[in-house]
Amino acid sequence: MSADITTARRGRPRSEKARDAIVHASIELLLERGVAATTVDAVAVAAGVSKATIYRWWSTKETLAMDALYQEWATTSPAVDTGSVRADLRTLLCPWAELAARRPYGRIIAGLLVEVVSNPDFALEYRARFLEHRREQGRVILQRAIRRGEIPADTPIEIVLDMLYGPVYHRLLHGHAPIDDVFVCQVIDTVLDGIKPDPADRADAAS
Repeated sequence: MSADITTARRGRPRSEKARDAIVHASIELLLERGVAATTVDAVAVAAGVSKATIYRWWSTKETLAMDALYQEWATTSPAVDTGSVRADLRTLLCPWAELAARRPYGRIIAGLLVEVVSNPDFALEYRARFLEHRREQGRVILQRAIRRGEIPADTPIEIVLDMLYGPVYHRLLHGHAPIDDVFVCQVIDTVLDGIKPDPADRADAAS
């Protein structure tokens, strides 16, 4: 048996290496050109694979862009239960916001949103596979905070999630102001201060 064959069998499967190469090539091209100007042909050349290999896993360049960005942002660790909703939200949002601010990811998000608006099928896939995952992490934190009595039981969780994530995406898309820990903590504090329980309600609940 040749050394090359032995090395290939001991290493990762060729398909996994090809997939990683495609995702890496995609994110670099998307950051440089945006979704509209990135083609499957260009990704294939940059990744050193055939177009057929790309279409084996992704039906459109938009689904590839979505998965590439998802994988790029999946490097942040999941939020932990610190015992405090304020700290929980900081452990969730600050690392992600820091990562999102490092490179021009806004141009990828903007391109994906164009497809979301114009393609109902893609919109469903985008919300289920990309958007919902991040919202669910925040949802768990807020539900835990309700059980601890940190926020009211009737807190409109979905609206609160919009209020937490919305400002970050707003700056990411428009680029008019920096995204940093100070900004994210200010967002969290502003939202939580607006929904915190009335002291009288807490006194009634404790009596």
